[in-house]
Amino acid sequence: MSFALPRTRAPLRPVAGSWAEALACRRFADARRRPGDAGPSTVAMAMAKRRLGTTSLVDLQTRQASTPAPSVPKSAVNPDAPTAPVTEKKQAEADWKIILKLAENIWPRGATATKVRVLAALALLVGGKVLNVQVPFFFKQIVDSLNVEITAETTVWVLAGASIAGYGAARVLTTLFGELRNAIFASISQGAIRKVARETFEHLLNMDMKFHLERQTGGLTRAIDRGTKGISFILSSIVFHVIPTALEITMVCGILTWKFGWDFAAVTAITMGLYTWYTVTTTAWRTKFRKQANAADNKGATVAVDSLINFEAVKAFNNEPYEVKQYDDTLKTYEKASVKIATSLAMLNSGQNFIFSSALTMMMLLAAQGVVKGTMTVGDLVMVNQLVFQLSLPLNFLGTVYRELRQSLIDMEVMFNLQGVDASVKASSFDKPHVKPLALKGGEIRFDNVNFGYHPARPIFKNLNMTIPAGRKVAIVGPSGCGKSTVFRLLFRFYDSDSGRILIDGQDIKDVTLESLRKSIGVVPQDTPLFHADIMHNIRYGRLAASDEEVYAAAKKAQVDQTIEKLPEKYATKVGERGLMISGGEKQRLAVARLLLKDPPILFFDEATSALDVYTETELMRNINNTLLDGTKTSVFIAHRLRTISDADLIIVLRDGQVAEQGSHEELLAIEDGVYRRLWEAQLTENTQVKEGGGNGAAKAVEGA
Repeated sequence: MSFALPRTRAPLRPVAGSWAEALACRRFADARRRPGDAGPSTVAMAMAKRRLGTTSLVDLQTRQASTPAPSVPKSAVNPDAPTAPVTEKKQAEADWKIILKLAENIWPRGATATKVRVLAALALLVGGKVLNVQVPFFFKQIVDSLNVEITAETTVWVLAGASIAGYGAARVLTTLFGELRNAIFASISQGAIRKVARETFEHLLNMDMKFHLERQTGGLTRAIDRGTKGISFILSSIVFHVIPTALEITMVCGILTWKFGWDFAAVTAITMGLYTWYTVTTTAWRTKFRKQANAADNKGATVAVDSLINFEAVKAFNNEPYEVKQYDDTLKTYEKASVKIATSLAMLNSGQNFIFSSALTMMMLLAAQGVVKGTMTVGDLVMVNQLVFQLSLPLNFLGTVYRELRQSLIDMEVMFNLQGVDASVKASSFDKPHVKPLALKGGEIRFDNVNFGYHPARPIFKNLNMTIPAGRKVAIVGPSGCGKSTVFRLLFRFYDSDSGRILIDGQDIKDVTLESLRKSIGVVPQDTPLFHADIMHNIRYGRLAASDEEVYAAAKKAQVDQTIEKLPEKYATKVGERGLMISGGEKQRLAVARLLLKDPPILFFDEATSALDVYTETELMRNINNTLLDGTKTSVFIAHRLRTISDADLIIVLRDGQVAEQGSHEELLAIEDGVYRRLWEAQLTENTQVKEGGGNGAAKAVEGA
């Protein structure tokens, strides 16, 4: 799994200007698309998320049957799922918790440097707003100074020089303070985004396999991407828009009351209240269209990614039209929601414009009456006009900011809820502070009355009891679906058993640290997970500190070194998404090389040679067996081709969730009508029929097992 770096939005910065500039800025801000509005997400971004582990039929059933933790909203477990309606009070409480959580990142404990930056940014904010309010006063003085009889000796500097200089200085300093504030706060904002994104990524990596198998590829990545962008917007909007706007409105109302009386202040206050009410009400109504668009966006990403990841299956069954139709259906839903967003935005903008224009007209009427009566000068009228215009930009941006804040809080709630999802398999060190690491004495593995099922209606193990001796080569065989691969998943603690115990050298694996447990075990799974990187990285992933020479030695043991050397870029060759640029046999040998490089004391090989030819398989097994000669490693081989494990010290046969038989190859063949014997004879029959050109009779024998 990988994440794209969170992209941040540039803060929306109000500047003094004309009504035309205000409308232009407002429309520009409204036209800015959020991630969910820009169309279905790019496949490259969504494909960054990878499923972990091997996906079997049982796993797929688990995805459908599993339910989210009761304490977490459904949207947190699956971002594509519809959210249940919540009351305004609960939503307000949730929003407040999110803001408080963000505040911890802006004002972190013990980070003196960060706190100094915050205080400096706030000081520049207040200073900039005070200077910005001074601009209309200088403008008034300029107009009043020029509203006199002009003589031949009169110059501009004599009449209004100081006011003009003050006007220019106030505007320059206002802009300078704003830019300095943005520069200082940038490090605070980016630091908070990095911290939250890292914590989310770390939490997702620490979740259990069930959590990841429940996720739809693409939807989760989109939710996290939106959440990180929401953090950027909220941090910038609260500090640079909400607080400054409230401060500027308060200052303007105070000035109007002090200079011109309560009627000007009353018009301003009524306008603020009506404008805010209309914006909040309409935005709340429009939010549902945003949610619909985001849901369609998530679904579109999921459909696109699933189709492209499984493009071989799509082509093999000629289902391109079906996949295109599925994707187009999500586009239609997105299109309808986007049209509603655009039309409702037009209604919102028109209403806001009407409210503000009406207020502006009333203010100009009151000011004009004051000039006619002689209680106000022409400069006063200009100052009122300028103050109201300066207020227009914060108001216009306040509407935009509120709309974006609501959406950002929704997006962030999903992301923070993901952080709140508890793993069903927890690291023991968190549950028991004094837990010790696994102390290996030989590597004996014992299953003691273990019960487990991916789905409650379909148990896999029923009071399973078996022992894998230390330092021995053990094989686990049985019919398909008997739980062979489940053995190492439980041992790795990808899942926890429903009941019973699993012990290594007498230590319950739930009572040791996960790190020490997984460090002691290595596995070559059926479906080899490879990163979209070069061969060197994919082998070295078994032990990141390994030298190049150690990687070469592991590749040689895995019988893949000669193949690599024939490639043009050798070990620097990219293997492609999920290793699609190399063959299945090469993928398996890379996985074996990775395991041999890790060199753990307990080894699992899950159909590790199923894609190899007989010669390569023989050479590879010889090298693996040489690694096991000293008897210090416990090795477990899971196989369908019984000839590959006939030399095992112990063969355990599973059937119906229990051990049906166990013993050496010769001992199991001696059991009349035994499961292993029937499987062996079925494969002999199959091989004979293949040589003779048949191949249909063996299936019945396997079913009988």
